[in-house]
Amino acid sequence: MRKAVVDVGSNSVLLLVEERGSNGWRPVLERTWVSSLGKGVKESGLLSAEGMDRTLDALEEAFRLANEAGAESTQAAATMAARIARNANAFLTKADAQGTPVSVLSGDDEAQLGFESIAFDPTFAEYPRLTIVDVGGQSTELVTADRPRGDEDWGMRFKRSLPIGTLALRGGVLREECPSPSAILQAVVEIDDAIGLCYRRAQCGHAVTLGATGTNLVSIRKQMRRWEPDEVHGQWLDYGDISRDAGMLFRLTEAERSCLIGIEPGRESTLPAGALILERFLNATGAPGCSVSVRGWRHALLERGLPGARD
Repeated sequence: MRKAVVDVGSNSVLLLVEERGSNGWRPVLERTWVSSLGKGVKESGLLSAEGMDRTLDALEEAFRLANEAGAESTQAAATMAARIARNANAFLTKADAQGTPVSVLSGDDEAQLGFESIAFDPTFAEYPRLTIVDVGGQSTELVTADRPRGDEDWGMRFKRSLPIGTLALRGGVLREECPSPSAILQAVVEIDDAIGLCYRRAQCGHAVTLGATGTNLVSIRKQMRRWEPDEVHGQWLDYGDISRDAGMLFRLTEAERSCLIGIEPGRESTLPAGALILERFLNATGAPGCSVSVRGWRHALLERGLPGARD
């Protein structure tokens, strides 16, 4: 059996096709389109016509590729940009009209599924407590849970989808291509204020980051000329290295970032902000660094379904 999920994020569209066999699910096809659906939505409250058009084109191609790959079903879900935009219904109507229907994932489900993509990954099976940091375009999910009684018995200690993301910062305090030190400091204050004082430091267990920020930091460090997910998954990013990477990226122009070996095309605009967000979330939890996962909430949605729709 083959199934597909399309992650319609605020910054990118991600296609995942997996096949279920005797040993569980395995990936068959993965594709990424940087469509920036949520660009400017925090400032204007609206999805731009250009962002909607790029995302609709990506959706159309994603559904076509899923069908060609033999997927028996394809499910698409959107995240924070569609949750907050006043004209999200216009986008959803257009998506439905072209035969690529999209639902809107709640912040709670996005956080839960993101955690489950890590919690049931054998790569991290040795850790009794896990924390995920999932940096997105308009939101970042932070979840900590314990595994006291076996694989299926995770106990949630903290779960929050916070309204801070790379596109939101790029449209605000980090709007300049190479922001000044004072602008970066202001962004730090903004991120820290969004996190608040609700997390008890040094109780995160083992931290794992999901999404393009972590994977790009690793692929740049390794100077990968082609995408090799097995070489990225499970790699460790030290807190100090993340901080230094953020500083280096902010000093470069977008043209210079785009020439870095290992960077994913289209990430040159948002990666510095993503590195800063990841650094501040790790600082808030007291984590010394984090492992990197190439999995995300799309994997858990495909393999386990929506949390509220399970038997």
